[in-house]
Amino acid sequence: MNYWLMKSEPDTFSIDDLYNKPDHTEHWDGVRNYQARNMMRDEMKRGDQVFFYHSNCAEPGIVGIMEVVKEGYPDFSAFDPDDKHFDPKSDPAKPRWMMVDVRYVRTLTRTITLKELKAKEELAGLALVRQGNRLSIMPVSGEQWDFILALE
Repeated sequence: MNYWLMKSEPDTFSIDDLYNKPDHTEHWDGVRNYQARNMMRDEMKRGDQVFFYHSNCAEPGIVGIMEVVKEGYPDFSAFDPDDKHFDPKSDPAKPRWMMVDVRYVRTLTRTITLKELKAKEELAGLALVRQGNRLSIMPVSGEQWDFILALE
């Protein structure tokens, strides 16, 4: 099993929005970064555990856990000219962008803030705390996963 962290702005899609979806499941669409796309396409597997991270808000941090329930497949929002994630260069015959389906597992008992994560020496290697890392999807090691959960 792999571990991940996926970011979403809570005003766009929050942990509560995921919980309120049918079967607490939704596709993770709109990723328009090739490195993040490759992770969804090539590395994310059914059963992988994911930290849900609220970004670009008053207190960014890890707010919950979700699970990958469907492996990478073409992101159909790229083909819809009325969708904000439309990409005119993406072709259904040769899709450029991918997505996975995730299911809500639980909300953490508290938000584990970015400030707190940055202060932990044990997490110095976590991609999230490295300066200049703006990826919306990133791997988390098993050791990092366990350490972060112990902070809850």
